[in-house]
Order: sequence, then structure tokens, then C-alpha cells
Amino acid sequence: MATAQYDLEDESQEEDFSDSGSASSDESDSDGNTDDELETQLTARQPCKYYNSGGCRDGNRCRYLHVCKYALKGNCRNGSSCELSHPGGGRASSGARNRSASQEPKLTDGRHFQWQLKDGNNWMAIDNDHIIEAQYSLPHTKSIKIYNTPFGAVSIDFKRLKVYGKRLRVRRLDDGNTEWIWYCTLRRKWMKYGDKDSKGKLGPIKSADIEKKYQSNPTSSYTFNIGAETFEIRFREMQQVGQKGKRKVTRRPLYRHQQTAAAGVSEATSALQNFSVGTKPEWQFEGDSGAWHTFKKRRGTSTESTISSEDIERKYQQNPSDSLVFTVHGHSYKLDLGAMTQTNQRTRRSRRIRRVLL
Repeated sequence: MATAQYDLEDESQEEDFSDSGSASSDESDSDGNTDDELETQLTARQPCKYYNSGGCRDGNRCRYLHVCKYALKGNCRNGSSCELSHPGGGRASSGARNRSASQEPKLTDGRHFQWQLKDGNNWMAIDNDHIIEAQYSLPHTKSIKIYNTPFGAVSIDFKRLKVYGKRLRVRRLDDGNTEWIWYCTLRRKWMKYGDKDSKGKLGPIKSADIEKKYQSNPTSSYTFNIGAETFEIRFREMQQVGQKGKRKVTRRPLYRHQQTAAAGVSEATSALQNFSVGTKPEWQFEGDSGAWHTFKKRRGTSTESTISSEDIERKYQQNPSDSLVFTVHGHSYKLDLGAMTQTNQRTRRSRRIRRVLL
């Protein structure tokens, strides 16, 4: 049985990004002499380099092929999930960069989501993938590491949905009903679009507004105003740009408890190789020295505590975004499972917590 662990890492520190412009392709034919016709026949068999590098401004007028150059050679690693058109109609000919954000296969067996890995042959289901989903739903979680798989330790990058350092692919399937939440960094914390600010005022836009535009074109942008200032959320770069600077943006699913697969599906999925991410969790908090300590219930001691790792796990299984209050030596603390923090109710001091699977 494979196990998994993760370390929460705050991505809220702002970074600067440089925009990349798109180049124009060569001018298309303007006359019909024999030499030009021959040239057109030859170039039409060649993939457009501008299309493959991000966008061709000639569009349908371009005399080069708007297809994936690797697919033409038969060695595209991305296969059906490639963002570029493939020969035979893998993508719309108008360009992979303008495809819908919801073209992954949909689950129709009663489950809300499914995580899979592929080693070049078959997609392989991951047992207990609700653990991966729960961490993916947290905006500040960058990755998860799975141990003892048929491929050894596997690290999944949540930002790019890629596997670090291995010739593997990862994907997340859902039933088409996922509610996607958009977040932006503010003072080194992830804030949900539409939530109330420190003054209790609701934000000017909602996640649903951003998601609607993203679904129509995941390489475009969403523009909104706050007062006299205009902001642009650029989907390709996943950043919010304003007159005063740039902030990171991320898109994560609202966690839903997994449903049981419908009868008859188990036979179909049994042909896939399955492996587990582990089922023995341990909850820990970060001490002053940076070391991690396991939550333990203690009675009648100087460090008396009313909560254990098992208590936290039971709450987490009910709702991974919930919170609970406990006491240690007479002091009241609040555990925020969604933010993965422990906060002293009197001093407001917070510590990080984490969930390690053994």
C-alpha cells in the first residue's frame, strides 16, 4: 500500500512575470503561379512554428499546418490532453489555445472526481484519491508526494498538474459539476474572490464570474474595476495585474465528499492498475523551533490537552474545510482545517498544522 504526505507551503509572496508576445507567421500567398502553388503544397505539410509556440495571427489564412508538430511525428507525450490540434481532429482547428477548459473526459459512474496516473500505456486509478482532492482544494497547497507506488515516490505539482522528475502524466477527472473557486494573494494570504474584506465589505466580483469567462476561453483574461482602477486576471499567467503591481491567482475545486462508483463500473476499472495513497493519518503542529509535533490528548499533566490526532481526523473526514476548538492547559485554540492553522483565541497567534499519512 502506498502512502502520501504533504507539506503546506504558502505561495502568497508576490513575483514579477514578463509577458510573452506572439509572433506573426509569414504572409500568405497572393498569386497563383506554378512555383507558388508548389511552394504552398510543400509548406502545407509543415507545422506552423508560431502556432506551436503560442499563436499565429494569420489564423485560417496561414498556409502552414495548425497542428501539433510532435503529433505529426507520432511522438506527442500529451496525447488527447494536448492543447494543440492533432491530425484527425484531436482539437479544434482554430487553435488549441482557445479550447474550452472542460474538455477532459467526464465521470458518469456516480463519483464526483477521480485522480489517475499514466506511464505511457494505460491510465491508472489512485485509491483513496479523496486525500489528494482534499489537499488540491486548498489554495496554498503546492503539491503532494505519494510513496511506494509502482513508480517509486511520485510528486504531483498542483499548480501545473504535472509529475515532478518522472515520465508520468497525471489528470483529474470530474462529473462536470465541480464548483471552482478563484483566489488571489493579499498580504501573503490566499483570499477568495467575493469574500468580505477587513471592513466587512464584499468583493466586487465572484468566483463564478471569473470561472464563466475561463470556461469560454482559458487563455483569455477577465477585467474588472474597483473604483477608478482597472484590474485584469490573466488566465495564461494566473496573475492579477493592476496599476500598482501583480498578484498571484489560483483556481481550486470546492471539496465534495466522494460518492461510491455505480454498480458495474468496478469491473471496468479493475482492468486499470490501482494503488493507494495510504489510510493512516497523523495530525501535527509546528513548534517554536520549526519541529513538528503530533497532537496527543493528555489528562492530568502540565500540558493537558483535550484533543488528539484521531479527533482531528474524524472532523476532517466529515468536512476537510471545517474548524474545531480545543484547550491546552486552560488556553483555548481554534483549528482551521481549511487554512491548516492553529490559532490561540486570546493572543491570536497562529501556528501551521499538517496532515501526514503513514
